[in-house]
Amino acid sequence: MSKALIECVPNFSEGRNMQVIDAIVEAIRSQGSVKVLNVDPGKATNRTVVTIVGAPADVVEAAFRGIRKAAELIDMRKHKGEHPRMGATDVCPLIPISGISMEETAAWSHKLGKKVGEELGIPVYMYEYAQPNEARNNLSIIRAGEYEGFSDKIKLPEWKPDYGPAEFPAGSGATVIGARDFLIAYNVNLNTKSTRLANRVAFDVREAGRVKREGNPYSGKQILDENGEPARIPGKLKAVKAIGWYIEEYGIAQISMNLTNYKVTPLHTAFHETVKSAAERGLRVTGSELVGLVPLASMLDAGRFFLEQQGESTGVSETDLIRIAVKSMGLDELGPFNPAERIIEYQLASLDDSRLVSMAVNAFCDETASNSPAPGGGSVSALCGALGASLGAMVANLSCVKRGWEDRVAEFSPWAEKGQALKKELLFLIDEDTRAFTKVMDAFRMPKDTPEEKAARSAAIESASQYATRIPLKVMETAFACVPLIEAMAETGNPNSRSDAAVGALCIKTAVRGAWLNVLTNARDLKDRTVAADLVAQAKTVLDLNHPACDRIVAKVEQDFLS
Repeated sequence: MSKALIECVPNFSEGRNMQVIDAIVEAIRSQGSVKVLNVDPGKATNRTVVTIVGAPADVVEAAFRGIRKAAELIDMRKHKGEHPRMGATDVCPLIPISGISMEETAAWSHKLGKKVGEELGIPVYMYEYAQPNEARNNLSIIRAGEYEGFSDKIKLPEWKPDYGPAEFPAGSGATVIGARDFLIAYNVNLNTKSTRLANRVAFDVREAGRVKREGNPYSGKQILDENGEPARIPGKLKAVKAIGWYIEEYGIAQISMNLTNYKVTPLHTAFHETVKSAAERGLRVTGSELVGLVPLASMLDAGRFFLEQQGESTGVSETDLIRIAVKSMGLDELGPFNPAERIIEYQLASLDDSRLVSMAVNAFCDETASNSPAPGGGSVSALCGALGASLGAMVANLSCVKRGWEDRVAEFSPWAEKGQALKKELLFLIDEDTRAFTKVMDAFRMPKDTPEEKAARSAAIESASQYATRIPLKVMETAFACVPLIEAMAETGNPNSRSDAAVGALCIKTAVRGAWLNVLTNARDLKDRTVAADLVAQAKTVLDLNHPACDRIVAKVEQDFLS
């Protein structure tokens, strides 16, 4: 099981005074074990979003220190800003990242809420997955009335805080803490200063839509439903909250959105539908901005969407997909967009400074040529496979852009996508092979002074050795999966690139044969000979299928050149 990691995204009600912001962030960093991934202050909203990640207990302690420092330095009686808020730390959600369930994350959020309420005397309301009471688990419902109205609201029995005093502290205000899925905070820029027009677009797209009215749709009398509540016209997008506001810093109005489930409404869909609604109202979208971090999948899906709109191949690299997403949605209009800083997976990857795939080619070769046993033949075999997959994807993409083949993009684009996916898996296996070797070495270093320690050490060595055998088998299987791509490109792809497909086949042959040798080497040391025999048999099957296929591709290309 992977190490338990959670993300925490506290929103502090200060976006202008960098001394205060820096002091809060420093308090968070003082915990020592968490990683601050992003600090995103906004002047107009007068709000800063901080993103941190780490082990659950460490994140809870770091968040507590940030909340405590914010309560010391921020006086809500003086706070003004465009964003709804109710406290110095307005909201502090925990989000499961890996190795932990939502239920466990919610339990950690309650530990944080209890600590804040009891030790800091701040009223705390739990929300989302940490709040079983459906009448008060929605952030906008909890925050209704905002800071100015909460001194009266908190006195109502139904709004007694979950933790802390049922009295509203004027300086710090109240805080909402909980557990939720990953949320994308996203603003779309308009060519207007009008908050009224921005809100009309926001009401078009957000799930809650707008209130039904008699006559004039904006100022007519509200129409009530059978329960006496205002009837609503639903908006276009599910799992989207949105409001319009004016940002003086930029001199424009924006639609500020929260995509509460980006798998239901993807980022590019939110942008695309906002563009359409704005155009229908005589407005133009000029760009957009992300607040905090964004999942890699959102950016890749957006890149594919816009490439499909252009009739281009979607089987390009992650870098190119992200670039087209940034340019298509104007994510760099108000400031630079650095994927390494804004995409959560890239930030998490930066925590591991030992990744081979992050090295320059010469550094990788130097590391391989050193007196260290890793990286070795297993990682190099995976690299050969990744190069083979890359060559297959290259031929597919060159076929997409070949003059006269414009009507064949739909034929070659899926092949390019397949090559990119296989390349990504094989790149992962470069490092995973080295990590597997390290696990074996760690097992051998375990203590063996007592019978119990010897037994635990022996079991750990066997488990790690089996895993170290399965990794090169996975390299073989993944590399072999590239053969249909390369064969198709050699036969039907751009004729000028058929030699590249043949070189790809040779890379795959090397990858499979090299990984096969690693399977044999590692299986030899397994105590469970039944497992060893099964793994070797699986690997031999792949080997026997792969080699003739690769030889056939190369021979056919050679013959065509010689004939």
